[in-house]
Amino acid sequence: MPSLLVIDDDRAILALAEKTLSPIADITTCASAADGLAELRRGSYDAVLLDIQLPDQNGLAVYCEIREHDRRIPVIFMTVEAASNTAIEAMQLGAFDYIAKPLHVEPLRDLVEKAIEQRQISSVPVAISADDEGGDQAAELFIGRSPAMLDVFKAIGKVAKQDVPILIRGESGTGKELVARALFQYSHRSEETFLAVNCAALPDNLLESELFGHEKGAFTGAESRRIGKFEQCNGGTLFLDEIGDMAPAVQAKVLRVLQEQRFERVGGNKELTTDVRIIAATNRPLEQMVQDGEYREDLLYRLNGVTIELPPLRDRLSDVPSLIRFFLAQAKKEFNKPDLEGLSPEAVELLTAYDWPGNVRQLRAVIRRCVLDTVMPVITPDTLPAAITGTVSRVTKTPSHDVAPPEEPTAGTQLPQLVQRLLDERSTNIYAEAMEYMERFVILKVLQTTDGNQSQAAEMLGITRGKLRDRINSYNIVLKSDVLVEE
Repeated sequence: MPSLLVIDDDRAILALAEKTLSPIADITTCASAADGLAELRRGSYDAVLLDIQLPDQNGLAVYCEIREHDRRIPVIFMTVEAASNTAIEAMQLGAFDYIAKPLHVEPLRDLVEKAIEQRQISSVPVAISADDEGGDQAAELFIGRSPAMLDVFKAIGKVAKQDVPILIRGESGTGKELVARALFQYSHRSEETFLAVNCAALPDNLLESELFGHEKGAFTGAESRRIGKFEQCNGGTLFLDEIGDMAPAVQAKVLRVLQEQRFERVGGNKELTTDVRIIAATNRPLEQMVQDGEYREDLLYRLNGVTIELPPLRDRLSDVPSLIRFFLAQAKKEFNKPDLEGLSPEAVELLTAYDWPGNVRQLRAVIRRCVLDTVMPVITPDTLPAAITGTVSRVTKTPSHDVAPPEEPTAGTQLPQLVQRLLDERSTNIYAEAMEYMERFVILKVLQTTDGNQSQAAEMLGITRGKLRDRINSYNIVLKSDVLVEE
């Protein structure tokens, strides 16, 4: 479990942090700067919650010592004054974020979870050598000996230290974020900040504020000045995922940063400078979007200083056995199944023959599900999804009226059974699996209601089209005469 260090002289804050955050992290509390810094040097922490006003030392000075100890630890400041100059100064120096007191449970938990995720993204080394075969958690989805992956590794080696914008292209689930992480870790900026922003996950106005920050009163709800990612990431690397889902107004401001390294906060008139390396990623056809007037041609040329193409898994099926070994060892440990021996030859043959439309992300999900479901020491074809074994016809993207929609899940009746099964299996991931089930059910129903119209569905769901597209790919929802889901 991730570890969190909380430094505050208010006992009530320490108690709240322990009660609220213990389900997501191991909590260590300290009531003074000296104790907190001593604990930090003794242990290994994924994030720090730091009070600005400590009895023995100013919070900004403490932050500087934390940064000197480990520049990659995300530090979240806690402040009575949301517009505290100290907090804003710390953000400009690279602190992760700040939160106003009194603390509210949900925003605190969300912010800590984001910080821990950021720590994992920026701190875990990526194995770009083809010599490692699973077992090393650092390797994650970046395993392969195929010629296509060796070309990716070579490209990373050639451009990682070149301070130019890089565009990573590939289908959803191929591991674009891992390429970005490797480029950062092998660059001259590896000791500086690495931040990731999913452009499809935020509405246009929030994305602009997230990237460039905003001044107090810039829009409804802007109660204090906010430091954006370009300012916070000064000297470091900013990863812009799903760059194709960026609104035209935001595109223009990003173009200016790429050209001049200058920008203004939303609602502000003061010009700010920054030194940020941008790595972008997309699975969308940007050239076609330029022709359709949906994307700026000059921004595409600026982003496309160097392009790294990630191959889909179907084009490197020789890497599937290595990925299976890694994911199997990972799931065996995570789900505490020491008696699990592996997969039968028949199961491996089926897995290596499948074309994996969801790429490496789908393979990982299948292996994890097999490990969860199996009660035998060897995973056999009976445990694999029907789409892989071929026991039912796979849904394709070619419209056909001969394929009937699968039986729709009934959330009210099947969710309790799902939760009970996970309880019986002593799963440690019940919340995530239940929420995934519910999200898939809701998205499927809305798409069926709109006859597959993604714009209408996104509006009804209250999310962006980019986020809806991401969920469609993640859940293998196929749009045709009926909206179907691969089982």
